[in-house]
Amino acid sequence: MVEREQVIEIGVAVGAVAVMLAAMLTIGSAYGAENSTLSPTGGQMLVGVIVGFIFLMTAVGVGLAYTLNDPEDDLDANDDENGDAQGTA
Repeated sequence: MVEREQVIEIGVAVGAVAVMLAAMLTIGSAYGAENSTLSPTGGQMLVGVIVGFIFLMTAVGVGLAYTLNDPEDDLDANDDENGDAQGTA
């Protein structure tokens, strides 16, 4: 069974990709020429959408990391009390 956190991550990622595809389709239809090429202004806007998508996915990843991190997991605590060398080189 898929866990709740995975469903949230999948939904947010699919939503972000849908927003990017919609923006790309809008730019293509608004700035496309009749010979199926993109105008220079449309190309610049398309590059801007791709860069914006990278920033959007970064923000989504950071937001999900803070939202879905359970404080009970103690992921930030250093547990060196038992003296094992786990994770050292």
